[in-house]
Amino acid sequence: MCIGNRDGGDDAVGPYIADKLKEKKIDVLDCGVIPENYTSVVKKHKPKNLVIIDAVDMGLSPGEIRRVPKEKIGVMHISTHGIPIPVLINYLENYIKKIIFIGIQPKSMSGRLNDIVKKNANYLLDLILNNQLEKIEILG
Repeated sequence: MCIGNRDGGDDAVGPYIADKLKEKKIDVLDCGVIPENYTSVVKKHKPKNLVIIDAVDMGLSPGEIRRVPKEKIGVMHISTHGIPIPVLINYLENYIKKIIFIGIQPKSMSGRLNDIVKKNANYLLDLILNNQLEKIEILG
C-alpha cells in the first residue's frame, strides 16, 4: 500500500513508488490519501505480508527511510489522510500476518517531489524488488 498526495510535495513519494512498482508488474495499491478505501481489496487478496509506504515526519534528514515499529507510529506526524495510520494498521492486523510500515522523511509537503526524496525512493524500490527490506534501519 503506497499512501500520499500526488500534489503534496514529498507526500507524493508513496504514489511515485506505486507508479514505479506498477511499471515492474508488481502488485501494489496506490491509495492516495484515503487508504481505508483499499482495506476490502487487502482483505480479499489476503496477503501474508503487507508493506505500507508513506511520507512521515520522523525528525530525520529529508529522504531518510526507516521501518517504523507499530509502537512508534502513533507518536509521530504522518501525512494527512482520512484515517489515522495506527487505526488502519490495527484493523488490517486482523487479516494480515505481517505488516511493515516504511516511512520516508519529507523535506516539504508542497511543490514537487524533492530530488533527495526521489533518489532515496528509488533506493527503496531496489530494496523492494530484491526482497531486502530488512536492510532498512528500524526507527529507534
